[in-house]
Amino acid sequence: MLQIKVFQFNMFGINTYVVWDPVTLDAVIIDPGMIDKSEEAVLDSFIEKNKLNVTQLINTHMHVDHVFGVPHIRSRYGVELKASAADTFLGRQTPAQARMFGLSGSNVEPVEADVEIGDGDHITVGSEEAVVLAVPGHSPGSVVLYFPESRFVITGDVLFQGSIGRTDLVAGNHSLLIDGIRAKLLTLPADTVVYPGHGAPTTIGAEKRSNPYLR
Repeated sequence: MLQIKVFQFNMFGINTYVVWDPVTLDAVIIDPGMIDKSEEAVLDSFIEKNKLNVTQLINTHMHVDHVFGVPHIRSRYGVELKASAADTFLGRQTPAQARMFGLSGSNVEPVEADVEIGDGDHITVGSEEAVVLAVPGHSPGSVVLYFPESRFVITGDVLFQGSIGRTDLVAGNHSLLIDGIRAKLLTLPADTVVYPGHGAPTTIGAEKRSNPYLR
């Protein structure tokens, strides 16, 4: 079973995940949201303390709150960024996104994927594989990462406890998001743990039963 650690970073309270194999210690960082040196130090300290080998960096999508820490992870760990090509325009607009929220600074720079990932791709973490599932609507390139053996899914801003991703941002599409959640996520086993981009974890079964946006 893979191990998972969640950090809450920046003023948006995004969940940055470190997922690793406890045997090989190979690790992937997902949605690095660190906005300053102190937040970078928190993540780096955890990785160093647990002797993890960071082999991958993945973004579920390219909204500004999820990419603040990309330059640091690339530089410190020498890894390439994996993300959907459909969000390339958002990554390139990172400074403009930051200005929209009244943010600026040297750590706000354009971000572009080095490796493109898409629906049905497989990503290896240690001895396990994750499946990439494209669920657009929050952003055109939103993907989730499903780890069937460890029975969890990292959903970014697609699905939350009792809610779904907002679709009033640039290129959002509500009906597309709902259709994708129903087709790609609600069909997963009910006991699959959902780790969202913000807030507390939930399960697929709980969201099928009670999420008001999915009734």
